[in-house]
Amino acid sequence: MITATEMKVPRLVTALPGPKAKQVVERDAKFMSPSFTRDYPLVAKSGRGAMVEDVDGNVFLDFAAGIAVCSTGHCHPKVVAAIQKQAAELIHMSGTDFYYESLPLLAERLAKTVPGAEDKKVFFTNSGTEAIEGAVKLARYTTKRDKMIAFYGCFHGRTMGSLSLTASKATQRKGFGSLLGGVEHIPYPYAYRCALGHGPETCWEEILEALENQIFKRLFDATEVAGIIIEPIQGEGGYVPAPKFFLQELQRICRQHGIMLITDEVQSGMGRTGKWWAFEHAGIEPDIITSAKGIASGMPLGAIIARSSVMDWKPGSHGTTFGGNPVCLAASLATMDLIEGGLMENARKMGKYIFERTADWTNK
Repeated sequence: MITATEMKVPRLVTALPGPKAKQVVERDAKFMSPSFTRDYPLVAKSGRGAMVEDVDGNVFLDFAAGIAVCSTGHCHPKVVAAIQKQAAELIHMSGTDFYYESLPLLAERLAKTVPGAEDKKVFFTNSGTEAIEGAVKLARYTTKRDKMIAFYGCFHGRTMGSLSLTASKATQRKGFGSLLGGVEHIPYPYAYRCALGHGPETCWEEILEALENQIFKRLFDATEVAGIIIEPIQGEGGYVPAPKFFLQELQRICRQHGIMLITDEVQSGMGRTGKWWAFEHAGIEPDIITSAKGIASGMPLGAIIARSSVMDWKPGSHGTTFGGNPVCLAASLATMDLIEGGLMENARKMGKYIFERTADWTNK
């Protein structure tokens, strides 16, 4: 492994892929499922900050933060220390059956990041996909309805329920037969490439008109819809932010008809936009929020956060074996300390700087 000083800048010491990387890729092809999409033969060995070292000693700058997961960088010392300490004390205890201190501690901290007068409650999962599955169940349970509405270009996961909401790439659905019934998709308000041919100012209006005048009148009544789920900023769909007015009007429609507004913050949450949650920029208050990826700096953890009156299901309605694992919770608590300690403010400042520098690019 190269030194910490050498990890500060990218460098290549072999042709790519290197000899050790080639061996790993060949072994992987023989024994691993071929369902993954690997565009580059990067075989990671270690990571520190924004840098990743491969098995041959090549060092790369990770622009993707470990697929939007390493919110504090790779192997932040404080996160590593929290993981090591917890692993030496208690590795597993299922919160479905018993209690442990870090469960309500992290739940309270997450709940307090969400705006709104009503208290919030939290359910921990292992991933974003599981959080989406739980959010759909919760919306159905709370409303006693079974229809869901999502958006084209969205990605919410690959299990059968979450895949029913996902509308990103046809290959993700191909070959799996019938998915969850009662799910309809509508265009996402991409201000600069509007699916309906509108400009930035009016792109969102016709989409909501279609929701109310087509979906609700021709397919099923609004009173049958349990939830509308949206990524405030589409991730796999191209990092497309929804206009603030669109999110505000979508919330108005949901409240008018008693529909749960679910914001998928798996990629956009945890301080990445300069606020804890991307939806905060629009001043809305969703009924249900899903989080994962950056919530624990690379450890497998997800969460459903909902208004207390919404997350009011009975004992036994939903559970998990590994969701909210003590080691993952320790990593998340350390992650939140770091985000609050300056990373979120840095994201705000860097975002402002980038927007200012690129503001006139559209005119060139």
